[in-house]
Amino acid sequence: EFRRVLFRSAGDNKPVPMTRLNESLLGGLTLPAFEDLNATGAEGAKIHSFVLKPAGFDAKQKYPVLFFIHGGPQGAWADSWSYRWNPPLWAAQGYVVLAPNPRGSTGFGQQFVDEISGDWGGKVFVDLMKGLDYAIANYSWIDPDRVGALGASYGGWMINWINGHTNRFQCLVNHDGGFDEYANYFTTEELWFPEWEFKGTPWANPELYDKFSPSRYVAKWQTPTLVIHGANDFRLVDAEGIATFTALQRRGIPSQFLYFPDENHWVAKPKNSILWHDSVLDWLDRWLKKAPRNAKQ
Repeated sequence: EFRRVLFRSAGDNKPVPMTRLNESLLGGLTLPAFEDLNATGAEGAKIHSFVLKPAGFDAKQKYPVLFFIHGGPQGAWADSWSYRWNPPLWAAQGYVVLAPNPRGSTGFGQQFVDEISGDWGGKVFVDLMKGLDYAIANYSWIDPDRVGALGASYGGWMINWINGHTNRFQCLVNHDGGFDEYANYFTTEELWFPEWEFKGTPWANPELYDKFSPSRYVAKWQTPTLVIHGANDFRLVDAEGIATFTALQRRGIPSQFLYFPDENHWVAKPKNSILWHDSVLDWLDRWLKKAPRNAKQ
């Protein structure tokens, strides 16, 4: 069995490269640094975000912004590299990337994590909006009229929630996000999760399932949205994406639907990933790199 050893220990726990195979490729890249931003969210809580400046950054210019919302919701953005939601890739396209860690994010104490359960669209939504407000107020190179929000899983759920609660964004991207929590309960392979998050079953505690179903707020939707879903997603079945797209179409909202018949809750195949990135970036460029429409809070 052959295994290529990329690093070895130098005796002081620091890695020493054993190959320079990618040196020429990496030498042609300028990777943006992850910068920290701390705002005040709901109830005075400290809300951390990562900020990445776009390639060729010029502080005298104004740049469109991508507002990343992580899944979980018990998860967090970190200074890390990924094949999927990789912030430097988006910054390389000429966007400012804001990656906030609101209520529910891990790494800020258990109470901070727990405060999202039973409150999916409450304090966390305030955290997100206040974090964005703070970034706009403190960075003169952010264009407040060219901001798009993107999210997957719970992040996709939040995209649908945003569409029913604010029109401040010029466009949205929803990957495998929830639409109706009643339907989600009866179709997910992860039954313990909604019972934990919504404090019981939908017949025992219908109030939270009703309150935090984005489907209940479709009448207020108005933001152009790209919807993406996989046929083999058993956590949030594809009917959630189809329902989201149907709602957008029937409301007359500019929208597109990208459907992967061979993907699950993630996009795992390389060619599908290329299509995914091309489709998302085309959608963002369409709405954020043209003359901005008027945005209202």
